[in-house]
Amino acid sequence: MTREFDLNIERVLENWTLAHALREVIANALDEQALTTTREPEIFQDAEGRWHVRDWGRGIRYEHLTQNENQEKLAHPGKVVGKFGVGLKDALATFDRHNIAVTIKTPHGDITTGKQAKHGFADIQTLHALISDADDPGRTGTEFILHGAALGEEQIKEAKALFLRYAGDQELDATPFGSVLQPKDRQTRARIYVNGLRVAEEDNFLFSYNITSPTAALRRALNRERSNVGRAAYTDRVKAILLACDADQVIDALIADLQNYQRGSQRDETQWLDVGLHACKQLNARSEVIFLTAFELVIAADFVQRARDDGYEIIVVPETIRAKLPGLRDALGNPMRDLERYRGEWQDSFRFTFVDPADLSDAECRVWDELPAIFNARGGRPHRVRDVLISETMRLMQGRYQEAVGLWEEAEGQIIIKRAQLSSLAAFAGTVLHELSHALSHAPDISLEFEQALTEEIGRIAARHIEGTRY
Repeated sequence: MTREFDLNIERVLENWTLAHALREVIANALDEQALTTTREPEIFQDAEGRWHVRDWGRGIRYEHLTQNENQEKLAHPGKVVGKFGVGLKDALATFDRHNIAVTIKTPHGDITTGKQAKHGFADIQTLHALISDADDPGRTGTEFILHGAALGEEQIKEAKALFLRYAGDQELDATPFGSVLQPKDRQTRARIYVNGLRVAEEDNFLFSYNITSPTAALRRALNRERSNVGRAAYTDRVKAILLACDADQVIDALIADLQNYQRGSQRDETQWLDVGLHACKQLNARSEVIFLTAFELVIAADFVQRARDDGYEIIVVPETIRAKLPGLRDALGNPMRDLERYRGEWQDSFRFTFVDPADLSDAECRVWDELPAIFNARGGRPHRVRDVLISETMRLMQGRYQEAVGLWEEAEGQIIIKRAQLSSLAAFAGTVLHELSHALSHAPDISLEFEQALTEEIGRIAARHIEGTRY
């Protein structure tokens, strides 16, 4: 006996292809496998050219052809995509539109489709499921058998590509919210999957993602459309996946992409501030790095090179991220190392490398020997200046990233001059008298430009005075 089940479909979805219809059949098979932990579904072509999609679950019943919520699937949103019968109904309608013969074999009955007059309305033809007794009541699971000229290997391949199971994307990291994926083919667009079913593609994403814990908003969007879900529906979950991710391969790729903002080729994920900061925190916890902006890289070029020489990796980040780093802690609770923090660490660890005057070159000695004359140009050496020392190394200038050429150490009563200043009498004299001014006035440096101009002018005056008294 054959019973007729009205699917209430008169007009079909014109935008659905055979691949979309196959997607629903394959999705149902994979959902059943996930819910019953049975064997892998099979997709194959038989000797007669018919395509089969076979699962090993409990078997479809005619009730599954109604557009009702499936309570079992509602209870397991992390395992399945489907929730309503509408997807399968639309698949059957699409097969019918493309003249694909469908037979569904289950232990509960065999199902085919055909156009029949709607009950009570002879002038309206709708698609019906034609249900007969199962030819094999002992069958396990559901088997779709599809046959028609329009259905070939290309359509099967296109449908399978919609599933992570068959796409071959590599999982880089798994989180409670889903996985970060590297597409098998790096030239393809990034893909967004929900429980293994592709629901969207992205042109400017760094990774693909498989969301295994969909939000209510995403589930609602899936009920409306499975192929082109809008970004607003899945952005929160993609962010949650990335913020829970700590795999080196993912973090390194995020950091590398952060630095692409200067070239205008930055991907969308790293333009999300919270994701960029997360990547920085993870990197700071595992590597010796310094975060700075492109502008800081220019103004502190020599100091940055010194940091590189000390083994630090320089990470250039956007201003928006750089502004958030002070006060933040990394994944291990350590403070984030921006350029200013590294400057402080460098200053704290600084040690002078003093030079014995006996080790100076002849040219340097000739300049050094003028030290008493330089003091006399200012009225003699004051008592508070107990020593004048030469050092190969110098601390950084206050608020700057350049080494000072001279320092007045109040507590020790010392003037310390950088050895390079001994290259000329004017440079040496100007630096000594400059620091002597600090010693006498207790005044701090004002600005780099002012200090340099003052030092140069003093040096020229002192040099002329010394030369004049000598000859």
